[in-house]
Amino acid sequence: MELELRHLRVLCAIADSGSVGRAAAALGFTQPALSTQLRRIERLLGEGLFVRSSTGVELTGYGAEVVSQARDILVRADALGRRHPGCPPAAAGTLRLGVTNTPVVPMLLDALRDACPDLTVSVSSVYATGELLGLLEAGELDAALGVDYPGLPVRHSSALAHRAINTVPIFVAIHAGHPLAHRIEVPLEELADDTWFVASDDGVGWPGAFYDACRAAGFKPAGTHEFHVLDQLQSMIAKGLGVTTVQPTVCPVDGVLVKPLAGDPLWQRHLLVWRRGMVEAAVVEALHHHAVRTYRNLLAQAPHLQKWVTRAYTPTRLPDGPRTALAGPD
Repeated sequence: MELELRHLRVLCAIADSGSVGRAAAALGFTQPALSTQLRRIERLLGEGLFVRSSTGVELTGYGAEVVSQARDILVRADALGRRHPGCPPAAAGTLRLGVTNTPVVPMLLDALRDACPDLTVSVSSVYATGELLGLLEAGELDAALGVDYPGLPVRHSSALAHRAINTVPIFVAIHAGHPLAHRIEVPLEELADDTWFVASDDGVGWPGAFYDACRAAGFKPAGTHEFHVLDQLQSMIAKGLGVTTVQPTVCPVDGVLVKPLAGDPLWQRHLLVWRRGMVEAAVVEALHHHAVRTYRNLLAQAPHLQKWVTRAYTPTRLPDGPRTALAGPD
């Protein structure tokens, strides 16, 4: 068996639906047939990608890496042969778009303006993904860019649909003079005595996911501040007042270093969520396509992420063991 694009679409469908059965229905397979397909893919890759949960299946850490790469490959494959990339003719009208605190918004809106001149986008900035879901459910938004976390998939009614944009590791921002500034990757447990700036409840699993990772690393943060205004936050970190988790797309200011966490204990999935029947299929496709491209461009400009990718995706084979990825401490 050789890995083909159809196999990558299977993995993405299972990851998006959180269930082999729901993915099978969406793809037109029987559940046993799709389960067999998944086992073959996992054997080919040499490691399990999903684990069973009370609600279906969840990505493993390795699975999140594979699916993120699969999405990138599929976007590139789907773009082959497009002489004039842009929006389909039906991508027109007005779109009420909600967004979380993310650097993707300016580039995304710029790309949509150029590619979809007949689409008018009205943007509402909301910190919490949970609040965005509420606005979507109430019909006050048409679509939104939000997040969730591996093991904590976003939940909503059948009135909404969602599609993953990418899954990325969460990094840490520290002062340039921090004792761990020389480390390529920072072990979470070695930040046990630091003061943490922790973003407030986003309604879909944060900061619970952060505190769970701290407990797994054997500590409870010595001191915390609730804060999520990125510009002011970076200024305080630059003065050595604490540390914080950040998206890998963040551009650090002078005096701030962005580092991967050793072992990648925290991940975040970026999502497009929309109201069924309220957003044309062409608009959904255009919005997802340009969101994926924008995130990919931002990630490509983050040197701290590229260093992580170089190590994390360097394949090796352990003696008598499965293929894995190098993502350990330096």
